Amino acid sequence: MKFSVLISLYNKEKKEYLISCLNSLKIQTYPSDEIIIVFDGPIRYDLEQIIIDYQKDLPIKIVKLSYNVGLGKALNEGLKHCTNEWVFRMDTDDICLPDRFQKQIEYIEQNPTVVLLGTQAKEFNGNMFKEIATKKVPINKNEIYHFAKKRNPFNHMTVAYKKSIIHQVGGYCHHMYMEDYNLWLRIIAYGYEVHNLPEVLVNVRSGIGMYGRRNGIEYIKSEYKLTNLKVNLKLQSRSFAYFYFILRTLPRLLPPKVLGKFYQLIRKFK
Repeated sequence: MKFSVLISLYNKEKKEYLISCLNSLKIQTYPSDEIIIVFDGPIRYDLEQIIIDYQKDLPIKIVKLSYNVGLGKALNEGLKHCTNEWVFRMDTDDICLPDRFQKQIEYIEQNPTVVLLGTQAKEFNGNMFKEIATKKVPINKNEIYHFAKKRNPFNHMTVAYKKSIIHQVGGYCHHMYMEDYNLWLRIIAYGYEVHNLPEVLVNVRSGIGMYGRRNGIEYIKSEYKLTNLKVNLKLQSRSFAYFYFILRTLPRLLPPKVLGKFYQLIRKFK
């Protein structure tokens, strides 16, 4: 099965993270046919040189945007350049396990009705030396649909999806911090077959910086926008949606260190 890998690269990415990401793509037991890397605005010289060097070993195609447009728009632009129906997402600071693509493709080939497939992920600190937590998500369609009413049911950096379905539901929207969750909700509202594999197939970087992006007024505004989307898609009643919005908003007021501990605690009870 042919497939594309879609990645968005931002100017502030650390070069050692990017190298680790690309190395994990080099050692896949089932390699991709093309890797679309979108430069979301001007990219530092050292980052661009790394990409150029890896073009010798990987089927990388570069898509350059003249200015920073944000993740959602960058991914939409990248999708235009993906020539395959199946697209696998990846972040530049995460690491695929060697059999990630193979295991997901095996499931896709055995389950032709699925349109969106994710996996579990494991969180590490920035240098990948210390395991922090496992990002557990529900497995089957019914569990995912129920979970999505309250929380994001997919680890975005693990997903593979059908490009035609993404176009059908309107593609990525500009929704700060929640472009992926927004997209999953629209796919779910259509009633499509979705699934998560039970295995951890991607290692992700986490830490105080990431939790710092999950609090504050801007994040709360994004939560409110997401709440309205759930109501409009008839995934939640209005009363439940706004009640749960309050529950999700309160932790956002915590300091990043405390918020990080909070997330690690609740993951133990999934």
